[in-house]
Amino acid sequence: MPPPRSLPPPSPSPPRGAPAAPPRPSPCARRRQALATSGLHPEAPLRSPCALPAPGGSSVAASSSASGAGGVRWQLGAPRPSRVFILSSAGAGPAAAAAAQTRLAGGSAAETRPTVRPKNEVEQKQLCAFGEYVAEILPKYIQQAQVTCFNELELLIHPDGIIPVLTFLRDHTNAQFKSLADLTAVDVPSRQYRFEIVYNLLSLRFNSRIRVKTYTDELTPIDSAVSVHKAANWYEREVWDMYGVFFANHPDLRRILTDYGFEGHPFRKDFPLSGYVEVRYDDEVKRVVAEPVELSQEFRKFDLNSPWEAFPAYRAPPEPLKIEPGAKKEDAK
Repeated sequence: MPPPRSLPPPSPSPPRGAPAAPPRPSPCARRRQALATSGLHPEAPLRSPCALPAPGGSSVAASSSASGAGGVRWQLGAPRPSRVFILSSAGAGPAAAAAAQTRLAGGSAAETRPTVRPKNEVEQKQLCAFGEYVAEILPKYIQQAQVTCFNELELLIHPDGIIPVLTFLRDHTNAQFKSLADLTAVDVPSRQYRFEIVYNLLSLRFNSRIRVKTYTDELTPIDSAVSVHKAANWYEREVWDMYGVFFANHPDLRRILTDYGFEGHPFRKDFPLSGYVEVRYDDEVKRVVAEPVELSQEFRKFDLNSPWEAFPAYRAPPEPLKIEPGAKKEDAK
């Protein structure tokens, strides 16, 4: 059992008649004194929470109970400044005051530099090593392994290797990509295999992502990934509806976004922006009917002029035709 804690001895009281100790200034008063000493707006009113003048003229709220000496903690709802000033309660020297005035005037050269994402060579080497490792295990299906500019690993595979590659990435102990985050497609009509199928996988075990890409055309089906990832069910239905890519062995491949009897696939690059049919309610037959699109509206009459000149209100008025007077014929004698 620990011994009982002893109370500290009471502080001696000042003798009678002695002058009382001056009261300790509040945090806002100390910050106002620091501002006056450093020359940064000595007449700026400070309240609790204090309002520090920002370079753009707007005030920035800062709490007086910030951690550390003179620290600034930004409050919720206050406009975020473009620069953060750490003010110390102690008196600042002339060099600090000059540097602060330079920051207020916007003369710092470092603030004009663009924000560049730092290059992580360690992560890039790890991704390259893992891509080579997977490519060596599955050389029959993986055609290329690459790392993009933002350190994202991509595997370019043959269409026949969808099931083996996804199964390997899901079950291997060094991968464990058990979550299918997204499945989409890209249409590039100039290619022989115009559709590029993209699988975005997530590994919760290693907190990493990988992208698997394959290719196909309008007539060649590819294997469905529902047997590997159940989340691919609706994703593949969406790709079939929007792009027309057929997935073999899908449990229920049908349209998911467009209406019944819709013709065409809207996300193809050769699909017209206005579509083929338009839907309206007919009062005579008392039902919704689909009719071919009629470009009868004024805003649908496109021409080769600029977009602002396509509307009548912005077109220049046509010049009136001027008929030049012809030569007068001499009176017949």
